[in-house]
Amino acid sequence: MSRKRAEVEAENVLASVKASLADAEELLREAASATGDTAVELRERAMTSIRRTREVLYDAQDAMYEKGRRAVRATDDYVHDNPWQAIGIAGVTGILLGVLIGRR
Repeated sequence: MSRKRAEVEAENVLASVKASLADAEELLREAASATGDTAVELRERAMTSIRRTREVLYDAQDAMYEKGRRAVRATDDYVHDNPWQAIGIAGVTGILLGVLIGRR
């Protein structure tokens, strides 16, 4: 998945969560001033909105978990297929980090 697509997906999830929470907040405000069946209906709609938000967040969490698993699997495959290159990359990375930390 491209970085641009991931950013768009993240923005879509964030926008969906914000809209759903704003709806729930507004419904709860209205329910506070309403009485009887109207209040019950507004609270139920707010709870539905909150449940929808939770589902969106869980779906996003699952997607992130799956992407992480794929990245780990790809890295593991690369290291097994190219062990000396992986050792070289790790060594160079260690040296660079050592130099950067040593400069402080």
